[in-house]
Amino acid sequence: MTTTCPSGATPLEAEAFLAAHPQIQAIDILLHDSNGIGRGKIIRRHELMSVFEGGRHLPISILGLDIVGEDVHETGLIWDAGDGDLRAWPVPGTLVPLHGTDPARAEMFLGQYHLDGTPMLSDPRHALARQVEALAKMGLHPSAAFELEFFLLDPERDAMGRVQPARDVLDGRFSAKTEVYSVDQLIGMQPLFTDIYAGAAAAGITAETLISEYAPGQYELTLKYRDNALTAADDLVRLKRIVRAQARRHGVVACFMAKPIADYAGSGMHLHVSLRDDEGRNIFAEAPGAGWTDAIRHALGGLKQTMGESMLVFAPHANSWRRFANQSYAPVSPSWGVNNRSVALRIPAGDVRARRIEHRPSGVDANPYLVAATVLAGIRKGLEERIDPGPETTGNAYEAEAGGIPRDWRAAIEAATESTFLKEALGAEMHRTFTAVKAAEYARVARTIADVDYDLYLHRV
Repeated sequence: MTTTCPSGATPLEAEAFLAAHPQIQAIDILLHDSNGIGRGKIIRRHELMSVFEGGRHLPISILGLDIVGEDVHETGLIWDAGDGDLRAWPVPGTLVPLHGTDPARAEMFLGQYHLDGTPMLSDPRHALARQVEALAKMGLHPSAAFELEFFLLDPERDAMGRVQPARDVLDGRFSAKTEVYSVDQLIGMQPLFTDIYAGAAAAGITAETLISEYAPGQYELTLKYRDNALTAADDLVRLKRIVRAQARRHGVVACFMAKPIADYAGSGMHLHVSLRDDEGRNIFAEAPGAGWTDAIRHALGGLKQTMGESMLVFAPHANSWRRFANQSYAPVSPSWGVNNRSVALRIPAGDVRARRIEHRPSGVDANPYLVAATVLAGIRKGLEERIDPGPETTGNAYEAEAGGIPRDWRAAIEAATESTFLKEALGAEMHRTFTAVKAAEYARVARTIADVDYDLYLHRV
């Protein structure tokens, strides 16, 4: 057993934070499970130092829960392990104040470790750390940023029981129209977004451009590009929590389902990624007048080849698969192209120095740690095996022959469970945990009688 912090956090961080924030009375300490859900405790101010000095015991079963917090025994993390405690330690640099809390609270992320200090490898953050370390051994370092799409919904359903867009928090105005790129539409939610930006600033993350997206009540926030892929994933997890909390304060519901409204586009979580060498050069950036670098082509090749067996990571829930429809701004095949939003792997236009790949399959309901780990593993495979991505898709990728990805959630679970690549990308323990949780969630959905069954069949068969 160790009481030396294996994450690298030190009590000096806690001391400095408490001195700088005398108003903080409690701290949310969060460990993220395979679905990316933060689970943990709220501790009092006087308890914080002890977490840095000796960690905090949390049950191993926290990492073996399904989406609603039920035990999944097939993970091997419940009674097979006696539901014993492991030790969670602070993630350095993640202790931040929470905006707008009363009494004042803070937030801190945890990593799970065995009692001897070795990483507990069903912790999704450790899965991403493994891929970052593997690239570092090749002299490569990923920079990344996520985009966050989401809906703001009214707490009340409409007369048909359907979710509906939230009224403007500024003046109560209601619109059920697609106000894509409407700046005026953003004004009505400005008080809420002011608080979201304040929450992000308090947390030390930079939320940037705000967009009214391609469905009623849908918005997008972009995040500043990070030189550390782990920090980029932390930013996304933290921003979702900020948006949800601030929306609740303003009387609306922040929705991170991939497809909450049947007739409109769903919400994605695009990942932008590039690689720097040890000298800080972007290896995806081509020389002036030259064609694409071998590095970016091989990276695309690896991502394209592994996309099908990885789709469960990018679309992990039953609702996720409702997002994939023709001409819906969600990709339906493992295609790549330049300045083209119908493909799965997009090279954005812009300054060559910022050359990057935009990975577009993931829904906003996916776990960003696992998404980033899988994307980096696919890029690494492409580089090591020098995989050719094939020809660029030009024009409408939805008109090209679909294929290469599973047709539905069940097929995705089967492909992921059998995938040697995904087992390496996530690590054997994380792979076992994740696929077991997904199989259990599938069984829960499959045995549930949906309202549509009664609508279609009750009086007809």
